[in-house]
Amino acid sequence: MSGKTAIWTFVIAALWLVASSAVAQEERNELTGMIGRTFISDQGIHGPNAPQINPFIRSGNGTSFEIDYSRRFFGGSIYSISAEVPAMFNLDEDLNSGSGVVPIDYKQIFVTPGFRANLFPATAVSPWIAVGGGFAHFSENSQLIYSAGPNPGKSTTSGVLEGGVGIDLNPFQHRFSHFGFRGEARDFWSGEPDF
Repeated sequence: MSGKTAIWTFVIAALWLVASSAVAQEERNELTGMIGRTFISDQGIHGPNAPQINPFIRSGNGTSFEIDYSRRFFGGSIYSISAEVPAMFNLDEDLNSGSGVVPIDYKQIFVTPGFRANLFPATAVSPWIAVGGGFAHFSENSQLIYSAGPNPGKSTTSGVLEGGVGIDLNPFQHRFSHFGFRGEARDFWSGEPDF
């Protein structure tokens, strides 16, 4: 429940599933499924309804799920460029504040098509960077915290920019080349929920 200094979505790999459209050396399509944690910085409450004590919105560290489809369209053994569509779901982000001015929790979904550049994609260890842009959707609980009544806020959708870094590990290159592991950190810059 402690605050962070930046909005970071940190997803640690569970399993990286590669769906191949050709032979193992010509893998172009990837389907990735991950589970991890979401970290959101504390937000100050401003305006006439701001509480005098503890005027901050604090977020819990929600469990995140990510599905990512990508298709490599350029590159070789030194580097590759892929188009990707990551979709990150955080379906229970708990909130806390100094008074009952925020909802109990909310859900967030980020879909950010973009590009990923891998270094040494044909080896067992391949670092990468990614950028993208798309939309974010925030769906709020209908009740405020501390049983303060119904939530006057509403669900919102906004644009979002995304940047990420990560590493792909494929220790089974010769026997099970379609399976591997991924560790990543992605940061989403979006509009704010309507608290």
